[in-house]
Amino acid sequence: MIFSELRFLFFFVPVFAMHWALPRNRPRKMWLLAASYLFYAAWDWRFLALIWVSTLIDYLVGLQLEAHRDPLTRRRWVTVSIVANLGLLGYFKYFNFFAESLAGVLDFIGLPVGFQTLNVILPVGISFYTFQTMSYSLDIYRGRLKATRSLLDLALFVGFFPQLLAGPIVRARAFLPFLEERRLLADVEFRPALMLFLVGYVKKACISDNISPFVDVYYANPSEFTAMSAWIAVLLFGVQIYCDFSGYSDMAIACARMLGYELGENFNFPYLSSSITEFWTRWHISLTSWMRDYVYFSLPRRRGSNLVVHRNLFLTALVIGLWHGAAWNYVVWGAMNGVAVSVQREWSKWARGRLRDSTLRTGLSICVTLYVLHLQSIVFRAQDVGTALDVARSYVLFQNLGTRTLDPSLLLLFVLLAIAHGVTRYVRQATWWTTAPDWAFAASYGVLVAIAVGLIHPTAQPFIYFQF
Repeated sequence: MIFSELRFLFFFVPVFAMHWALPRNRPRKMWLLAASYLFYAAWDWRFLALIWVSTLIDYLVGLQLEAHRDPLTRRRWVTVSIVANLGLLGYFKYFNFFAESLAGVLDFIGLPVGFQTLNVILPVGISFYTFQTMSYSLDIYRGRLKATRSLLDLALFVGFFPQLLAGPIVRARAFLPFLEERRLLADVEFRPALMLFLVGYVKKACISDNISPFVDVYYANPSEFTAMSAWIAVLLFGVQIYCDFSGYSDMAIACARMLGYELGENFNFPYLSSSITEFWTRWHISLTSWMRDYVYFSLPRRRGSNLVVHRNLFLTALVIGLWHGAAWNYVVWGAMNGVAVSVQREWSKWARGRLRDSTLRTGLSICVTLYVLHLQSIVFRAQDVGTALDVARSYVLFQNLGTRTLDPSLLLLFVLLAIAHGVTRYVRQATWWTTAPDWAFAASYGVLVAIAVGLIHPTAQPFIYFQF
């Protein structure tokens, strides 16, 4: 079940109605938790046990951290959380990757060995809810959060269905306070939430899903296509993955708001960034801020050492790459991001005071940033290194690898979407829907929905980030 499917409407409406019909807070939380588990079970009910295990482990660890003040004892308990959560994630997501990589290295040095790979299905959402439960224990350990004694509250924090499958990655210290008292229907701003859901729906069902076939056709065999087709496919993939993932985030945040909960912004017009560093403060904000707080700041540092800063940036970027998938292309993609951030950091230090800020310089910076981001996306999207090299050669050197072409008019589509992306940034503060009469808002919303339904792709595509 995905947000852009009709059956999600038949799931959400009863959940919404019963949630606000229940007069007391505890029954509401129990109802939402049951609905969340049902939502997840629609994918594979067997993996509900993993959510329960993660929740119970960090619930007990949190209580122990709250009960003990001895640093060694607290360190042992937080280690239990880290080992348990990363152990589950490593087993289901990374065991085969590391086993096959080790076997390849041993075979290369003349020590062939056969590892038994596991026929394991990757549980959807495990990378997201594992980070949530682990951050709960880490925040208690660092003194930033008090442990909750309500297992129900912690279970709902972990399993809350809008963000369960693909984020945003929510922090307990931001979410748990919402559970302490009953939410009021009068406090919910439904019109902005409805508009945000529609925006996310259009991004996913009308843009990303319709672009997907062209990108898939090209990446299936890029050696058959021209350089122009490479540019079209690479640029369109940038649009596809942004609309796919930010569309999910928009719909998740909107659903949570309609239930009285706030998840926080996850995308802030990232393709208008003038540097790689700025991009990573605007793209998948909940992940990059998580990595900053729990990985980057946890690495050894030495005051005044520029080399150590670059090393820590590079290691954090590698972890982000590996988080995205158990494959070497994601590791390489992470390394490319680490190098790009370090280069941009040094360039900014050199340019400060030497080059004057101007609209032209900002525009050029945005273009260069987009070029580098799309170059890196080739490694992210390609199925293997050979395919990535073919696409990169065509993208960078303008080499025609074949004679097949994608429709050149797709470049016009990219331009129109880029303009819409920029314009939206300046009109998103519009509030006409909050002041218009109910009939005008309902009529306008109905027209927009009808237009959107007419543009959807016949076959709903899974969200790209479900595989992570």
